[in-house]
Amino acid sequence: MIRASRHGTAHAACVAQATPAGGARFAWGRGCIYVLASLATLALPVRAQALLPVPSGQPVELADVLLDNNPGELWVRFRFLAPRIGDLAGQIGYDVAAIDMAHLCQILAVPYVETRGITPARVVISMSDRPIEFGTSQPGATQYFEAYRLQDSRCIWEEF
Repeated sequence: MIRASRHGTAHAACVAQATPAGGARFAWGRGCIYVLASLATLALPVRAQALLPVPSGQPVELADVLLDNNPGELWVRFRFLAPRIGDLAGQIGYDVAAIDMAHLCQILAVPYVETRGITPARVVISMSDRPIEFGTSQPGATQYFEAYRLQDSRCIWEEF
């Protein structure tokens, strides 16, 4: 699995070579898909610009994008920080966050995969109230997840 950070760097258990100008290089091996993708084209160079507009108006920031072949097919995971999510009074609950996640899928995930020529089996949008390393849990943290398949440039909700 490759993790492309907001700054276009990559962190991975597997090693891959970057192509010039931050392009992507695909190579299959050992059950991983090796991809280095530059997120600079997401127009997030300044932290103040990193907040993404969502229907609820809550502050949402892209944390990273993961290209994951581990489920046996390509899944693209968009991980967001949304510090106001939770079940307490005054926080953004799952019902509202689900609308925000569908919106983020449409405005961010669809253009991302189309401009890179990626054809994922699923797109997963997740929100966390704090930074959490992928694949781990953190006591007291709130995380919400939704999965979509892309069809005709639209996000179609998929039950996990």
